[in-house]
Amino acid sequence: MTQHLRTSHLAAITLDELNAAAGLLTRIDRKYLLPLAAAQDVVNSLSGQARVLRIDGLRNFAYASTYFDTPELDSYLLAARKRRRRFKVRTRSYLDSGLCFLEVKTRGPRGATVKKRMPCDLDDADRITADGRRFVAECLSLAGTCSPTRAAAVAEDLVPVLRTSYERSTLNLPAAGARLTVDTGLLWTAVGPQDSDGLGEATASVGDLAIVETKNPATPSPADRLLWAQGHRPAQISKYATGMALLHPQLPSNKWHRVLGRELADQRHAGPGSLASAA
Repeated sequence: MTQHLRTSHLAAITLDELNAAAGLLTRIDRKYLLPLAAAQDVVNSLSGQARVLRIDGLRNFAYASTYFDTPELDSYLLAARKRRRRFKVRTRSYLDSGLCFLEVKTRGPRGATVKKRMPCDLDDADRITADGRRFVAECLSLAGTCSPTRAAAVAEDLVPVLRTSYERSTLNLPAAGARLTVDTGLLWTAVGPQDSDGLGEATASVGDLAIVETKNPATPSPADRLLWAQGHRPAQISKYATGMALLHPQLPSNKWHRVLGRELADQRHAGPGSLASAA
């Protein structure tokens, strides 16, 4: 059963207020992987500085994402090889509200994450429409990730390869113009040719760990400094790339070796005959 972050002691903020205060589509991201109890301690320590997102009385929200890659796994391999001009394409579904967006992430100056998105139907969460492919191509080209011709080819080749589901709490740190998210109950499920024979789906999870992510305009936020003071350091973890490496051990994964070999070492599961059970 998913354990929930407790945020009832925090003042609330609406979605409109959060976006006005810290939209942060271009930002510096840092991720930390820690036990939920430690994440709760961090949130408790920020109670005088943070406000929690509340929508229709809810403070924890169910998310789902489908990640897309080329058959050659260009997106994954660019990340694994630490290429600067890398990209990520996914749909993100906000299950409590029924909203869905197609999102493209690229790298900006000084390692900043640049995210662009367009609304899409929830029924299209596992596919990219023709309009969506044009949007992806435009984003990759304008970001300088690849040439316009290559961007169009990449967008045309994209297929679903991974699904995730989790619960998220989002905090605003108004004095710093920053956000803090805490994700719990993360589950990865493989998608693609390896599952087409009906032998079972490979899955992996973070178990009882929480993924804490700080999203800052430039300088580290009070949340980062608090995490560092408590002995936590940023972890090399990506919901897409780490999930792919867990589910497909044959992929190059040196970038995530530490987290795969320690915190997530025993988190891979599988249906009969799937890739993970054969590893």
